[in-house]
Amino acid sequence: MSLVLPEYPVPAGDIDLGNFEIWPDNDLDREAMFAKLRQERPMSFHTEPEFEMFPAGPGYWALVKYDDVLFASRNSDLFISGQGTSIPDFPAEVNEFLGSMINMDAPRHTKMRLIVNRGFTPRMINQLEDYVGTLAAKIVDDVASKGEVDFVEEVAARLPLDIICQMLGIPEEDERFIFDRTNTLLGGGDPEYGGTVEAIFQAGWELWDYAQKLGEERVANPRDDITTALMQAEVDGERLTAAEFGSFFVLLVAAGNETTRNAISHGLLELTRHPDQRKILLDDFDNTIDTAVEEIVRWASPVIHFRRTATQDVELRGQTIKAGDKVVLWYNSANRDEEFWDDPYRFDLKRTPNEHVGFGAGGPHFCLGANLARREIKVMMTELFKRLPDIEATGEPQMLQSPFIHGIKHLTASFTPT
Repeated sequence: MSLVLPEYPVPAGDIDLGNFEIWPDNDLDREAMFAKLRQERPMSFHTEPEFEMFPAGPGYWALVKYDDVLFASRNSDLFISGQGTSIPDFPAEVNEFLGSMINMDAPRHTKMRLIVNRGFTPRMINQLEDYVGTLAAKIVDDVASKGEVDFVEEVAARLPLDIICQMLGIPEEDERFIFDRTNTLLGGGDPEYGGTVEAIFQAGWELWDYAQKLGEERVANPRDDITTALMQAEVDGERLTAAEFGSFFVLLVAAGNETTRNAISHGLLELTRHPDQRKILLDDFDNTIDTAVEEIVRWASPVIHFRRTATQDVELRGQTIKAGDKVVLWYNSANRDEEFWDDPYRFDLKRTPNEHVGFGAGGPHFCLGANLARREIKVMMTELFKRLPDIEATGEPQMLQSPFIHGIKHLTASFTPT
């Protein structure tokens, strides 16, 4: 069954994505807003909001069509990341501090990614994949007797957080610190997580400072973890400095924690809302779970957008994007583009092919952890539905108030205790 979108009440010519007063507070209205843009204003210019620490920027072009998002992603010489991937124009040192590699271009990005790849050796990834299964089983063990849980806090958030901490050698007693700071960093616009730009920067600084100390400690006392591997890795005689590792650490714990947990949370919610798809999954689990993971990521689109900057004049859909203009790639909209997808509002666990942009749209900034994220979602869903087959969402989700992360903060789930 496909979703039926409401008629979005604002005329297409009046939709301004920078005006948070009209930003929809529910998924259906947001989908309707982007559908109207795709159909009536596929290339449109929008204002930027003014933040308490930064003046309003010059505005940006919104790329809402699948082909346009792919074009910008895969032409990294025309659309660069080095001037920032957030919509506001943060100072260069802030971009590097909060974003590390995602705010770099070649050749520096290429060298940095080569260094980081040295930490993600096949042996390291194999160890992690084994640990994913062990941890997922423990998470279900811990909740199986309860019958009702906050699914986000007690299940979905635990797996990627523990995996990231295991990867980096972060002590268990520090995991709550990491969890709270990443919530604020990526959900800073939500009052529950601080609600201010200052809160975002404070959380980012605390993670960066923690990482610097962790990296320096591993230089002095190496261990069998990715922090040690990254601090020792060399490319052309260069190593990561403690500050560079700190920036990468902020990126890794935020992206590796928040996005996977939201995909898992959206997965349970949609399997509850679509009992026909749930039955398809449970009737033939082993042959359906791989395509189900891809559809869950497409449907959830955990990261809503990233920005690029044009390096020269480019024409798209009859509009001239001038050198220096900002463009924002709306992944959520690309994942619903009616010209690309067959029935995009149908949640279809058997959908093939499924060339979604939930991990980015190719190019040098494609998600480094995409395969690990797929593995985590698959293993968690397998463990849940094979041991708690009647688990379902029993309350309305409390959604994150953010135009950047499609997040679920809290979701009550119930099942037969075992």
